Amino acid sequence: MKFDQLQAYIDSLVPARPQELVEMEAYAEKHDFPIIGPATGYLCYQVARMIKARNIFELGSGYGYSTAWFAAAVKENGGGTVHHVVWDEALSRRAKMHLANLGLDGFVQYHVGEAVATLCAYTGPFDLIFNDIDKEDYPSSLPIIKEKLRPGGVMVIDNMLWYGRIFKEKDKSASTEGVRLATKALVSDPDWIVTLSPIRDGVLVACKK
Repeated sequence: MKFDQLQAYIDSLVPARPQELVEMEAYAEKHDFPIIGPATGYLCYQVARMIKARNIFELGSGYGYSTAWFAAAVKENGGGTVHHVVWDEALSRRAKMHLANLGLDGFVQYHVGEAVATLCAYTGPFDLIFNDIDKEDYPSSLPIIKEKLRPGGVMVIDNMLWYGRIFKEKDKSASTEGVRLATKALVSDPDWIVTLSPIRDGVLVACKK
């Protein structure tokens, strides 16, 4: 079985989604915009429901696709806040439009700025932190995330297989090394319970003890 076949099969198991989410997926494909995709989105939703997350912080939110999955979970968990953070004002506006159309806008707080710096401005603790920033910044973000999560809280990190670049020994780029270093740091830290799933581009789920 080829990797693309496997991913398509996993995506096919995700329950039917609101039309707005489907349109967001189509936009990403048409414009080659990186989103987490249906299977990863559903995993994020599942984890947030399992830990009854009501206070979620996203480090890197794009135009709100991942935010929508988290906000749906927060809504069903009884209410709360998902912090949506992007550098770009236009992306923030697009996210507001999509989330309003989904009826989830009331569960989202929007920020335009650097993600980790924005997280530092909040005391927390958070139930779940989603990490999808520039990969070279993954290692330096981990201590801050660890500080801001509650015990039993979960960190979800995207792109931890980094399109196979982590397997190329000659690839010493800052982004690839960032993924490698963050992975090593997490699996060697006894304060985390860590699993790396090969869904899409690799999703790491880490529970803070």
